[in-house]
Amino acid sequence: MTESVDGHADLSTLRTIAAYQFGAGAGEALFPPTESLSVRRTSSGRPQQIHAETGRIASFGTDGRFTLGLEGGHRLFDALEPPAYRVVVDDESEPFVREGKNVFAKFVLEVGPEVRPGDEVLVVHERGELIAVGTAELGAEAIADFETGMAVDVREGAPAE
Repeated sequence: MTESVDGHADLSTLRTIAAYQFGAGAGEALFPPTESLSVRRTSSGRPQQIHAETGRIASFGTDGRFTLGLEGGHRLFDALEPPAYRVVVDDESEPFVREGKNVFAKFVLEVGPEVRPGDEVLVVHERGELIAVGTAELGAEAIADFETGMAVDVREGAPAE
């Protein structure tokens, strides 16, 4: 079932959850009041996927947290001050990450200090360009310290422009 978010309470709730998960300003960045959004709901009425005309912003999991789509990643990338929720990679891994391959710890140059395992993160090239979104498999300290292991399970890569 797909419907527009036209109720103020629905939009307000989505914004509150996003602000709790990603920090101040994230709710308005993901779900701006001036934009018409489409929400696909489960049979019980729970929001499942939130879309804008430009693509999928996020999915809402049964755990009460958002998983980002590339569109949502772009919105947070513009709204959150670096290095918040960012995992920065180098030239060597960029083409693989853009194809949706996972990020390994040894290729990470920098990571936001708040990142914990299971957090949604923005994978950013050292040039400062968003190249993927995914889920952190390790916390910030482990990502910085480890020479082996998967750092980010990439959900969606951004094709090179």
